Amino acid sequence: MSVEDGPKQVDEPDYHSVRHTAAQTCGWTANALRGEGRCYKNVFYGIQSHRCIQMTPVVRCNERCVFCWRDHRGHAYELDEVEWDDPEAVVDASIELQRTLLSGFGGNDEVPRERFEEAMEPRHVAISLDGEPTLYPYLPELIDAFHDRDITTFLVSNGTNPEMLDRCNPTQLYVSVDAPNRKTFDDVVRPVDPAAWAQLIDTLDVLAAKERTRTVLRTTLVDGWNMTDPDWYATLYERADPDFVELKAYMHVGHSRGRLDRENMPSHDDVVAFARAVQEHMPEHQTLKDVPASRVALLATTDDTWIPKLALDSSFWE
Repeated sequence: MSVEDGPKQVDEPDYHSVRHTAAQTCGWTANALRGEGRCYKNVFYGIQSHRCIQMTPVVRCNERCVFCWRDHRGHAYELDEVEWDDPEAVVDASIELQRTLLSGFGGNDEVPRERFEEAMEPRHVAISLDGEPTLYPYLPELIDAFHDRDITTFLVSNGTNPEMLDRCNPTQLYVSVDAPNRKTFDDVVRPVDPAAWAQLIDTLDVLAAKERTRTVLRTTLVDGWNMTDPDWYATLYERADPDFVELKAYMHVGHSRGRLDRENMPSHDDVVAFARAVQEHMPEHQTLKDVPASRVALLATTDDTWIPKLALDSSFWE
């Protein structure tokens, strides 16, 4: 496997945007259109990769993660002067941006016409492109607006706004847990707000109370930085009582190359071994799946026959 299996290796993000809403074609979306493979979320959750929007309602972030492939200089945190669009406008912009980004595939002989037409009617949205989406003040309403269009929502957050996440009921809620303790958290995540660790702990309690939303804890593993203390990770994970735990290798791409070395990128075998070490302390998560192309492992509380079926059921949140 090469680093090309991760995010596109660029020095500046090639986003299409409307005001504070941005979208970008995921490499797996393009691959799926050409029949060249699908995202690991298809394997784990049944997501149709060619029908998935990758977007964000705010290109701002309150953390400076050492492994982030983005340019931290573009992550200004000040929000006072932002004129926020309403949720319906953000949904409209996201769909139109996606159609514009994929329009060129309509004339590609490698893309079946039926598959292209399906891609023009997206069924999933990953609210995870850039920044921290909970900084958008109308995030719960945005999620509801996507659901009203029969689009499933996959929200990814760093867990620094537990009050906002408590109000959100996406199809699936990812929260990043990228350190087993406060010191490693400060070294790896480098939050702007010194209260970020405490906020993350509060967020774990919010996830434990979720009943209408599938929950996932996501850890980006950086060799030499945060691949320690699997029992401590398990303690944090179990506090949130998640449906799934994803452990994924850091990819040496983008601006992270100026902060980390290629040797900090763990192999897929290393990721699976660490997942098994965590699993020893999480007896309820006995299902382990992995996707070598993405260097990712999944721990689940249920057998995998349940996962794709629920992912494609757009009415289960009702």
